[in-house]
Amino acid sequence: MAQGSRDQGGVGTADPDDDSPNMIVYRKIEDLVSRLQDEKAGGVPIRTVKSFLSKIPSVVTGADIVQWLMKNLSIEDPAEAIHLGSLIAALGYIFPISDHVLTLKDDGTFYRFQAPYFWPSNCWEPENTDYGKSGHGLCKKEDSPAHVRLEMASCSNWSSSVPCFCLLRIDRKKDKTERKILDSQERAFWDVHRPVPGCVNTTEMDIRKCRREKNPQKVKKSVYGVTDEAQTHSPVHTPSQPIRKATKEDVQKEISFLNTQLDRHCMKMSKVADSLMSYTEQFLDYDPFVTMSEPSNPWISDDTTFWDLEASKDPSQQRVRKWGFSLEETLKDPAGRDQFLKFLESEFSSENLRFWLAVQDLKRRPLQDVPGRAQEIWQEFLAEGAPSSINLDSHSYERTSQNLKDPGRYSFEDAQEHIFKLMKSDSYARFLRSNAYQDLLLARKKPESEQGRRTSLEKFTRSVHITGMF
Repeated sequence: MAQGSRDQGGVGTADPDDDSPNMIVYRKIEDLVSRLQDEKAGGVPIRTVKSFLSKIPSVVTGADIVQWLMKNLSIEDPAEAIHLGSLIAALGYIFPISDHVLTLKDDGTFYRFQAPYFWPSNCWEPENTDYGKSGHGLCKKEDSPAHVRLEMASCSNWSSSVPCFCLLRIDRKKDKTERKILDSQERAFWDVHRPVPGCVNTTEMDIRKCRREKNPQKVKKSVYGVTDEAQTHSPVHTPSQPIRKATKEDVQKEISFLNTQLDRHCMKMSKVADSLMSYTEQFLDYDPFVTMSEPSNPWISDDTTFWDLEASKDPSQQRVRKWGFSLEETLKDPAGRDQFLKFLESEFSSENLRFWLAVQDLKRRPLQDVPGRAQEIWQEFLAEGAPSSINLDSHSYERTSQNLKDPGRYSFEDAQEHIFKLMKSDSYARFLRSNAYQDLLLARKKPESEQGRRTSLEKFTRSVHITGMF
């Protein structure tokens, strides 16, 4: 058996410089299997066992493999040795001769070593037609209807490979014992690449490992749909695939792509970390899962009072303080949006916010109402002599007028973005400095008890004043 393996070992050997994710594992296992088969260097004994009316050639027992692993690899726990042996069997380097389940058992079960020709390091990726042509497929029944249909379906590539029945005729000239060993090795090969139901396919490659590859072109085609530059057929009948040379257009595309990458705005990792930390600290008090809320957290206590207060028009001090984070936070809160609109009305610039809200409403309208509503917004804010004309730059105005020829939900996207930037840089900053916002913020900061005492004192003073007048 060992000699027979050496005879086939030179066929289809993988590139030793291959850096695919699984190749380093294959090399380690193959070194270990070579040591297991080397009887002169203390490997496991490979022997022929006599059975009832027959002989079983070139086998070892599972107990012998487990004992060798514990002795030569300094493994103290038998379960660990069995686990390692099962990993070797799952990849097809050793296989049981009695069943199709590729695991290692610590008993008298007979195992046989796989020929190097069928090792996974040869980048085998057989097709279904290869299985049909194999000695375990349909080729043993040359006259069967299934065999005829397979040959007709694959007539384009059937003659490109050596017909399997010819190989069988060649095999018949070999010794019966050797043909029995080769048949079991081929059967074990298909147990790895076409496992029985319930068994794991160990030939599939993890997508995370593929993304970490230096050369992603070596990903197997059958698993991820990427062109495979490695060996995907029988090592004997590997089709020649000439590599296409890069054209002038390919080089220009690569240059433009690299120039685009160079022009990208990059930030230091320290600045990104600082911004994330500042954002987390800023919104820490507004996360009910992190900070204890008053009233209680609705997700824990089933008390919806907290949500009712957040949805009310009378904002709490926490909500008012959140308006100062950004204009986005102000516009997300209905109370903050109303206060900001009142401030813009006092400055005679409320048309900016009304236009922004109208465009937001347009994006949520049914599709059949969009064209009519888009024309209404144009006539109210952008047309000549519009009652609520907004200040828009020429570029945004031209883009918007072109979009209105075929109106859609996002026809005013450029104009809305311009108006939002205008409010954020000008009106929003003045709103935070205004007396209306500052008074609202200071009023909400005072404790409820103090406000109650002040209200009672005002009522008493007012009643005394009124009594004195009469």
